[in-house]
Amino acid sequence: MAQLIDGKAIAAEVRAQAAEKAAALRAKGVEPALAVILVGEDPASKVYVRNKARACKECGIRSEVIRMSETTTQAELLQEIRRVNEDPAIHGLLIQLPLPRHLDEEEALAAVDWKKDVDGFHRMNAGALLNGAPSVLPCTPAGCMELLRRGGVPLDGAEAVVVGRSNIVGKPMALLLMQANCTVTVCHSHTKNLGDVVRRADVVVSAIGKPRFITADMVKEGAAVIDVGINRLPDGSLCGDVDFGPVSEKAGWITPVPGGVGPMTIAMLMMNAVKAAEAHAV
Repeated sequence: MAQLIDGKAIAAEVRAQAAEKAAALRAKGVEPALAVILVGEDPASKVYVRNKARACKECGIRSEVIRMSETTTQAELLQEIRRVNEDPAIHGLLIQLPLPRHLDEEEALAAVDWKKDVDGFHRMNAGALLNGAPSVLPCTPAGCMELLRRGGVPLDGAEAVVVGRSNIVGKPMALLLMQANCTVTVCHSHTKNLGDVVRRADVVVSAIGKPRFITADMVKEGAAVIDVGINRLPDGSLCGDVDFGPVSEKAGWITPVPGGVGPMTIAMLMMNAVKAAEAHAV
């Protein structure tokens, strides 16, 4: 039976560390501040933003939610991004994705001051990660690495498979695993014999958004399985990309959904926000 890697408990530890750093900054006269731009009325985005604001309050970070209408133009969005970039009292800025379809996400993300980019999506930070230089790390992959490390999963020399190649999770996840001395394979929708590839892995990270796609017959005995997926089923319940019950009987370590990677993503965002404030205070 797999050891459960408790994302809620580990996220609480990370948030406590962020709160300590925030308190130290306030003692020096610097109030860490995070701005979130929310465009439109997407229900899931509203929930995510509300959760981020709650986490900020818990960690002693001032949060500012900038709500913009569904009809916001690209020029208006870029103008708001520039305003926040130029505000010295705000240390971190994120744009809640997805944006309404008529807006250019890539241009908007590129417009964020890379020093305030707490999501780690800016090309400067992505390039630094690729080169192994110090950078702001994307929150979800960074959270996955914390789960692996604090869960006691051996990474040095391990064979890792990342299922999914997005810029937000898959690609940066592969780079972080390589930095931890794993041998990494990235799988995607065109991968041939996907099950055979995944079955080789000591560490599996799934981020494809397909309910219970990773089944027990695809997982090596004793492997660590990190489930990034979060999928809503017809009955309203949530499940991950991994068929949790059967896989947990075979894996060595596993994260649940919910309560695994999700809490870590917000915890790492809090840490990135505090680090941005620390950099500003130097």
